[in-house]
Amino acid sequence: MASARGVSWGPCAAAEAVGDDMRRWRPRTVPAPCAVLATLAALASLTLLTGCAGTGGLHDEGRARDVKAPLALWPEYSPAPLGRDENPAALKAVPGVPRIPGGSMADADPLAVLDADIGAQGRTPPAPKSVRRPELHDLTDDGRPDLLVVVDLDPRNSELRVYSVQNAVVTRVLALRGVLDGVDLAAGHLAIREPTKDPRYVSVTDYVWDGNSMGLWDLTLDEARKRKPQTPHARDGGP
Repeated sequence: MASARGVSWGPCAAAEAVGDDMRRWRPRTVPAPCAVLATLAALASLTLLTGCAGTGGLHDEGRARDVKAPLALWPEYSPAPLGRDENPAALKAVPGVPRIPGGSMADADPLAVLDADIGAQGRTPPAPKSVRRPELHDLTDDGRPDLLVVVDLDPRNSELRVYSVQNAVVTRVLALRGVLDGVDLAAGHLAIREPTKDPRYVSVTDYVWDGNSMGLWDLTLDEARKRKPQTPHARDGGP
């Protein structure tokens, strides 16, 4: 070990010299481990910020755009409310069909009900091949099945009609016309899927029985799903 004068000493002499030096010299300050880590972390953060900003540093993109509320055009104009004949959920008794004391649409002739309802509107009953297979499901939450019928008016447009028994009278509770991408049932809800201008999405109109009518529950967008084209069923159940 070398002393301050450059003279080599033995181990014992070196130990004594160290003791003397400790009394004369002030020890060097060694940074604590936590302080070192904090310094390294700060340098790393500065490096990351510098890398994100690029070699040129931060740039001024100018003044941010002002956020303004939408400008309503012609706010004093609004459409008239739907008339009874235009309300798709208006209850309409179907004339010319037998009463059903048991309250189940399973006891009715689906095609006779459809023809009587459309005929009462002054229209010609649909062609046999344009009527899809009738479906029976409880939508009015009374434990008895209701009747759902779809008529394909042309290769694109269809008409959905829902019938229920109200006080033994066969009653239409919903009538919709549009482009039916799909009709779904879940937990008493009737969801009508219709395409939008964006082929990736469909609009979903959700109806549910509110105790008096098929009320509109929700309007949402959903992803379009691909389905294999199906040939409409004839009225007698054949292809």
